[in-house]
Amino acid sequence: MKTPFFDLEKQYLFAHITTEKAPLGIIWRDSTGNIVRANLEIARLLQYSQDELVGMNITDIDAEYDAKMVQESWLELREKGVRIFESTHKRKDGTLFPSAVMTVIFTFDEKQYSCTFIQDITERKEAEQKLRVVLTELEEAKQQLTRENFYLKEEIDQSSKLREIIGNSSALKEVLLRIKQVAKTKATVLILGETGTGKELFARDIHEASGRRTKPMIKINCATLPANLIESELFGHEKGAFTGAISGKAGKFELADKGTLFLDEIGEMPLELQAKLLRVLQEGEFERLGSEQTKRVDVRIIAATNRDLKRSVESGVFREDLYYRLNVFPILCPPLRHRKEDIPLLTQHFVGKFAAEIGRKIDHIPKEEIEKLINHHWPGNLRELQNIVERSVITSVDGVFKLESWFNPAFEQTAALPGSIISLEENERSHILRALEATNWRVSGEKGAAQILRINAQTLTSRMKKLGIQRKGGQKIAL
Repeated sequence: MKTPFFDLEKQYLFAHITTEKAPLGIIWRDSTGNIVRANLEIARLLQYSQDELVGMNITDIDAEYDAKMVQESWLELREKGVRIFESTHKRKDGTLFPSAVMTVIFTFDEKQYSCTFIQDITERKEAEQKLRVVLTELEEAKQQLTRENFYLKEEIDQSSKLREIIGNSSALKEVLLRIKQVAKTKATVLILGETGTGKELFARDIHEASGRRTKPMIKINCATLPANLIESELFGHEKGAFTGAISGKAGKFELADKGTLFLDEIGEMPLELQAKLLRVLQEGEFERLGSEQTKRVDVRIIAATNRDLKRSVESGVFREDLYYRLNVFPILCPPLRHRKEDIPLLTQHFVGKFAAEIGRKIDHIPKEEIEKLINHHWPGNLRELQNIVERSVITSVDGVFKLESWFNPAFEQTAALPGSIISLEENERSHILRALEATNWRVSGEKGAAQILRINAQTLTSRMKKLGIQRKGGQKIAL
């Protein structure tokens, strides 16, 4: 039985009224993408009138459609019957908005059309973006905490061998007083002193006595890193910033945020990086390598060097403005030869420490052994004393501490006596030998003999060959 015409008309009117009042934008189009009908909501969303939309093509209002896309989507729609996706629609004034789209296919009067439902999802996308930002910030905070814990553990491991400041000398007490005066301030500290005088140890004391002690003290040694890596280590880099940068990395300044950054051997920093360091010190701002985004940090700077920075400024290898920016509160670490009254206490401390490490009991340190140590010139300072005591503990027997047989500082006193003057060559040979023994026969690097003697490593190697200096037992020399 055929449906009466007036019933069809009622159904059409019902469908028309329903779609016109629908809260979703609705358009009807043919297989070529031409719009044949549009409801009020889609006209409002797109800022056209309904009559203007009729006759337009879907490519005029969908920013992601072109003629090829119209054809491909129609074939997919015929195959599946429905398409659900997200797109970007274009208003009459050219502005865009994200949209959720569902399209179904139907046949009318023996022709195929599609009916597309369109919803503006701008608010949803904004909420998703805010959520992504929050999640990114949480992930960055998690990574920052992980990095801080890693570096803090690394710094604790590196400094665990020498944490106590031992001694009662007036020279040491003066340093400890200055540390107490400056620790709780925000002032930049410049620690000066020869190699091996414990500059890092004093830097740690400043940090641990400050209000930043709950955050890590991050260290970077400006003398051990190649010039092309120091900038990345200080400021970090983005993925692809240079060959080998397979991922982004936070620099030491980011890791030290709210904490302390210890710039060891600051006098070795390349001149081209000193301007960037000066900017961070003055403004607290920097950019990672490969990034234009400016980052702000709150970092307390402690720098250390064994160089005469004033002379470096005069010779043009160190910026004068950076020198004065660092030299806010200088602390001079006395060499061991200026605090010899501390040697008995230091020796006792190191003997107990190293004996415990190897499970050996040493309960007697003869006075004559202490006298030998006091009479030594100590070009390698605390580091040299520590190395000598450690080696002597290993060779000591029967619970009595005894210095190794090679250790003989007597020539320092006898060399100046009439009738006992040794040759210049022998004096040089003995001096080089002491430096090599103090550094466990390492020639170059921060802890090498060349650094102690303040000569080029290649020059030292040449002098060793000329003077016939070789390690006992044919052991290798660390270069």
